[in-house]
Amino acid sequence: QVQLVESGGGTVQAGGSLRLSCAASGRTFSTYPMGWFRQAPGKEREFVAAISRRGDSAYYADSVKGRFTISRDNSKNTVYLQMNSLKPEDTAVYYCAADASSVVRGTPDWWGQGTQVTVSS
Repeated sequence: QVQLVESGGGTVQAGGSLRLSCAASGRTFSTYPMGWFRQAPGKEREFVAAISRRGDSAYYADSVKGRFTISRDNSKNTVYLQMNSLKPEDTAVYYCAADASSVVRGTPDWWGQGTQVTVSS
């Protein structure tokens, strides 16, 4: 069982930056690939970014590529999402996720409670 707690959300103007953090419980954090998803009002949850177990590979949704960076610190059981050049369309609840498989799938095994990100124009 993995428990995930996100933090770092808030309100920022367009063009600004935010850094989300996700702290995980347990001693096996480094065995899970991790990901970030988001859900905007009235829309389905969508994939944002994912990172491998050791942090040596990452992949992104086209909509955030070049603006967002996912990273992890296995010594702190934490995964991060650095978000730069934010746009109003990035407004959503952001969820951290952990997957028991070798990669982050569309339906990971564990989810955090979410943190709200609002980008004003």
